[in-house]
Amino acid sequence: MSTPSNQDPRLDPAAVTDDALLSQHDKLLGKQPDDGAHYRLMPLAMLFIFAGFIFFGATYLGRFAGHFDPRIYNENVREFGATKAAPVALDPVAIGEKLFNNAACNTCHQATGQGVPGAIPPLAGSEWAQGPEERVIRIVLYGLQGPIKVAGKDFNSAMPAFGKVAGGGFNWSDDKVAHVLTYVRQAWGNKAGPIDVAKVTAIHEKEGDHKPWAPSELEKIK
Repeated sequence: MSTPSNQDPRLDPAAVTDDALLSQHDKLLGKQPDDGAHYRLMPLAMLFIFAGFIFFGATYLGRFAGHFDPRIYNENVREFGATKAAPVALDPVAIGEKLFNNAACNTCHQATGQGVPGAIPPLAGSEWAQGPEERVIRIVLYGLQGPIKVAGKDFNSAMPAFGKVAGGGFNWSDDKVAHVLTYVRQAWGNKAGPIDVAKVTAIHEKEGDHKPWAPSELEKIK
């Protein structure tokens, strides 16, 4: 008669006691690797890097996104926001001085406005520079050729055209002509009034592409 097998898994072996089971569990738990004390720097570094990117992005958007108003991205909108900056007032005398010093005006008439004796007539104290607006505007727009008497002295030289006219070498706009004349008429002790841009434009439209003026022609203009 064979001995019955005692391998039924549902039955605990009699030899396996509670203490034996606990001992086996302790052995198994003791073999588990202890990773708790091992830290890897790469994940921590990546965490701080991405946190920095998020902080920078939030700060940038908060400062430069214009409250996410769609007008901030419209290049045709010149002014944005509730307040508008006050327009900067332009000083025609200061602008005219820069034009005078950066062009042939300074080279010929000198920074002092005294001109070149025997060649270039002076502007300082000149009855022409301080004379009727229609004369000086035509001189700068179209140029001047022929003998001229200034401050009792004779000169015979040619002045080029500065306006946007045929044959002109400087192609100045009407506002530049007005500004430089305003400066000349108030510099070096001159006391004539300023020249308005609208006045220059009116003469420019009236005369068109006129040839350089002769002093004798301009003397007829009062």
